[in-house]
Amino acid sequence: MGDEKRMKTDPLRILLFCIAMAGAAAPQAQSYPNRPIRIIAQFTPGTSTDILARVIGGKLTETWGQQVVIDNRPGAGGVVGTELGAKAAPDGYTLTMAVSSAFGINPTLYAKLPYDAIRDFAPITSIALTPQTLVAYPVFAAKSVKEFVALAKGKPGQVNYASLGSGSTSHLTMEMFRSAAGIQLNHIPYKGSPAAHAELFSGQIPIMFDAIPAVLPHVKSGRLRGLGIGTLKRSPFLPDVPTIAESGYAGFEAVGWIGIAAPARTPAPILDKLNAEIVRIINTAEMRERLATLAFTPVGDTREQFARFIKSEIAKWGKAVRESGAKAE
Repeated sequence: MGDEKRMKTDPLRILLFCIAMAGAAAPQAQSYPNRPIRIIAQFTPGTSTDILARVIGGKLTETWGQQVVIDNRPGAGGVVGTELGAKAAPDGYTLTMAVSSAFGINPTLYAKLPYDAIRDFAPITSIALTPQTLVAYPVFAAKSVKEFVALAKGKPGQVNYASLGSGSTSHLTMEMFRSAAGIQLNHIPYKGSPAAHAELFSGQIPIMFDAIPAVLPHVKSGRLRGLGIGTLKRSPFLPDVPTIAESGYAGFEAVGWIGIAAPARTPAPILDKLNAEIVRIINTAEMRERLATLAFTPVGDTREQFARFIKSEIAKWGKAVRESGAKAE
């Protein structure tokens, strides 16, 4: 107890303690990784989060010679997997996909979360952006954003829409649009894109927002119809699909993001090593070409930049949650 008390009151002791801890972490970072790494993806296989986790994980395996295992833990708009990541050992061997829903939206959408997106995690880097796209099954009566709004206004609360789960980016994006358009819709949450898309393909659910990487092949094949993009400029991946903004809702923007984080208190040298390697991978010509093929917009920033970005996104989505009245279901 006496030593602990002196530590709290003696700045020199605190400085020496920090130096000692840093010195101990350096050899650990040099040997890292020396066993398999787990990356928790909060959504099902086939979703944008899962796709990107596997792309980056595969490259880390090639570089470091240690297997990177993707652990899909869907549920509650990313809460299940994110809570698991928050409680993992801070040793760099369990990483968590830092996605806009779990890290940017949930802190405001949920009255109580079993994790703190800021306090419980050490951001590593933002990997890519995933603009939200309004898609419908091809024979849906509405062929445009304007027609969709008119249809919904004619049938208040009778038009169903799918999402990747309560609290997901797809859920809140539709809630933002619903509020902007002044329409009433009925939310049907699913566990990931494949399950939701299956309902759209069959016509059981007519419409939803989802990330471009998840819907691009289906729009190109004609299995889904693209009605609008949640970016201020048209996407090079779907140039024929108008933006929501140009469809009568100026300023409407909904872009999801996917990064990666470690548990808080993970040694800084390990975090720096992870950041340097993942950013290097993102910036290779091969990876940028592959991300473009998958319809991801690459980022690759510093730990500090990503940390600031997450805080700004919590503020932005928090405002959207309050204004739309969206609630976790």
